Amino acid sequence: MKIVSYNVNGLRSALRKGLADWLAAEAPDVVCLQEIKATEADVDLAPLEALGYQMYWHPAAKKGYSGVATLVKQAPRHVQIGCGIEAYDLEGRVLLVHLCTGEAVLNVYMPSGTTGEVRQDFKFAWLADFMAFAQQMASHYEELFIVGDFNIAHTEQDIHNPVANKNSSGFLPEERTWMTQYLQAGFTDGYRHLHPDGRDYSWWTFRAGARARNIGWRIDYITATAKLAARLKAARMAREAEHSDHCPVVVEWD
Repeated sequence: MKIVSYNVNGLRSALRKGLADWLAAEAPDVVCLQEIKATEADVDLAPLEALGYQMYWHPAAKKGYSGVATLVKQAPRHVQIGCGIEAYDLEGRVLLVHLCTGEAVLNVYMPSGTTGEVRQDFKFAWLADFMAFAQQMASHYEELFIVGDFNIAHTEQDIHNPVANKNSSGFLPEERTWMTQYLQAGFTDGYRHLHPDGRDYSWWTFRAGARARNIGWRIDYITATAKLAARLKAARMAREAEHSDHCPVVVEWD
């Protein structure tokens, strides 16, 4: 089976740039999209429905902002929208789908702190609350993927210029420590598990030709509980997909 996580930075824009064609060629079983910036009523779903996907949504209350959506090819056992904390659920940040094959997939779009101190404090509060929520979900689902845009580059391998960015949101010591603690709490970084020396990135600024020069950050993850991690067989950053300032993360498992 194959799962894709992709911050599309606007689903309507990504579809105009050929997202459906890329999905048709890639043929993932599960697709987790972040930063969809739309509601179901805003999007022409025909290209996705033609590929056999059913789509589940958690848009933000604010129009054109944030939001996540998960596409599956078979009806799930259960869908949970949100995490039960209003401040986060209003921003459309969490969506869990319990697949008919038994695995659960938690699609998450973590906050960014790049716009200033208020949002950085919001992000720190989120990280504390999400750790507890992730552990709660793992206690319910032994086979759990937690995937999405974490907005954190974990180590110096995960960012092109760690020295220049040591004080940048997304690479702050507190954020990196949180990521270490999250992984130590029982979650495996699928890409790093299979590529311990890999230096692939998943996000590039639109400025200064950063993508062409590969000046990027790896802030998008597919993580898995131990029972699933043992079944992982492939992981990659699908850099050929250019529908966003991010690229998809792709993981396959037995």
